[in-house]
Amino acid sequence: MTDLSLLPGISLHENEPVFNEPWEAQAFGIVIALHDNEVFSWDEWVSALVKVLNEHPNEDYYKNWLSALENIVDSKKLISFDTLSHRKALWHEAAAQTPHGEPIQLPSHT
Repeated sequence: MTDLSLLPGISLHENEPVFNEPWEAQAFGIVIALHDNEVFSWDEWVSALVKVLNEHPNEDYYKNWLSALENIVDSKKLISFDTLSHRKALWHEAAAQTPHGEPIQLPSHT
């Protein structure tokens, strides 16, 4: 397992991350899955996260985490910036149309 204590600013309880919202846990899980599948090393991830944290020190921690994830996904060419931007726009549109408490559904092929 990766050493979470190396991550600056992460809140841990009994060596487990603390999340305030479900999306934070999902973003965390995506990073762990990409790392476990050797898409990037843990050192690469820490460097990407530190860069964003230094650029936006007053931003919410997991918003920075998500920005770092988007940056590393772009730098590794896992998805194009345009495709990512399009999917984010679709998500925001779907979220705005979804009743509170209901799961947000995205079209599968857009």
